[in-house]
Amino acid sequence: MKAAILVLSDPNHGQEEALGRLFNALATAFDYKQSGAEVQVIFNGTGTRWIAELSKPEHPAYALFDAVKDTVAGVSCGCADVFGSAEQVETSGFDFLTENAVPGTRGLPSLHRLATEGYTLLTF
Repeated sequence: MKAAILVLSDPNHGQEEALGRLFNALATAFDYKQSGAEVQVIFNGTGTRWIAELSKPEHPAYALFDAVKDTVAGVSCGCADVFGSAEQVETSGFDFLTENAVPGTRGLPSLHRLATEGYTLLTF
């Protein structure tokens, strides 16, 4: 079993729901990782803004994020551009995902490829 976990929630939304969705995405990645299953975490849409937040040791999800950092496949390049998080992503060291050459962007992750490769797509 393989899973690709897409983090779409917006940390700038200012509500517990966004943090809850992030926390559950990371907890799901942790669960898959602990069971030995193949898992990838992708930050997409406004979820690209989480990279800056999760680099702060005082963030409530910092420890959990640290435990699953190695499962992060990357961050949507086009979304990071649109939602103003490209600079933070660049300094984070995470890869930009650009396979899906959407016109007017530097590219987004290819969800089609992941589905074709047998990944279950989970969105948070």
